[in-house]
Amino acid sequence: MSKYWSKITQSVEPYVCGEQPKDKKYIKLNTNESPYPPSPRVLDAIKNAANSDLRLYPDPDCDKLRQTIAEYYNLNKEQVFIGNGSDEVLAISFLAFFNTDKPIIFPDISYSFYPVYAGLYNIKYKLAKLNEDFSIPVDKFLTGNGGVVIPNPNAPTGRCLGLDSIEKILNYNSENVVIIDEAYVDFGGTSSVGLIEKYPNLLVIHTLSKSRCLAGIRLGFALGREELIDGLNRIKNSFNSYTVDRIANEAAIEAIKDENYFEQCVDKVENTRQWVIAELKELGFNIVPSKANFIFITHPTYAAKLIFTNLRKKGVLVRYFDKDRIDNYLRVSIGSDEDMKFFIKKLKEIIDEIN
Repeated sequence: MSKYWSKITQSVEPYVCGEQPKDKKYIKLNTNESPYPPSPRVLDAIKNAANSDLRLYPDPDCDKLRQTIAEYYNLNKEQVFIGNGSDEVLAISFLAFFNTDKPIIFPDISYSFYPVYAGLYNIKYKLAKLNEDFSIPVDKFLTGNGGVVIPNPNAPTGRCLGLDSIEKILNYNSENVVIIDEAYVDFGGTSSVGLIEKYPNLLVIHTLSKSRCLAGIRLGFALGREELIDGLNRIKNSFNSYTVDRIANEAAIEAIKDENYFEQCVDKVENTRQWVIAELKELGFNIVPSKANFIFITHPTYAAKLIFTNLRKKGVLVRYFDKDRIDNYLRVSIGSDEDMKFFIKKLKEIIDEIN
């Protein structure tokens, strides 16, 4: 700790990313990345955008990209906000909509960036304890608060709320912003975007990192009523008006437009997920129902930490959370068929070795 740090710097507990070791080549099933490359149209757009215009600032309003996203979701351009990854969009949203005097609510087992943002901005928060089966308890969000944040599907569990439950939460919290973080919704969930015209307090956040195969570009966006988007722009433009570069803009436009490629990638992940679940059940694992590009698994006999450690030794990375209630679970990203066959093979070896 440095004497030059501010009080906020001293007190904040930063988010910890999934490990990215460089000691050898691993099968990476720990960071929920896509196992598939970006659309060929995206790669062509990146090559074409890498030209002499890079000497110029990008469009601060991302008009062309916002129009592309708006048309895709049946909205207008003024209902779209663009950010440098959905994490940045979330960070701006916390500052734009949540006050320090009333606690916000999010699940106790959830994306661990939420408490980081709350701490950074000195926002009080309450944790809604998930049910025993890791489903989100809707009634816990029907209480006095200063705002709501729900990842749907949830991470790291993969469970998904239906729109009827989302509407209950929106109706009760009509005076506060409800953020639905839909980073994984394309893998089997139902998006809340269709509720935007009905609920002025709804903000839906998406990313191109998962289903659009663009984690390396860092592009996220928020969808909501114009009033909410205006609030996000006020905060963004107080930090950095040029958050998204020219290359990312062009790549994102083609990623949204190439719907056939997007659907192919999502279908492959969903099919592989089902195959892996069946294989794991044969090995005695219990799997939380998932609508994401990952699964949350536990075994009644073999400790998660032991499996995690042994998988790492065998060249497979999964995510282990040493936290209350989930310290005997592993989150496993869905990779390619080849990756997942290797994962199952190594799991079987570990079980044989333990026995």
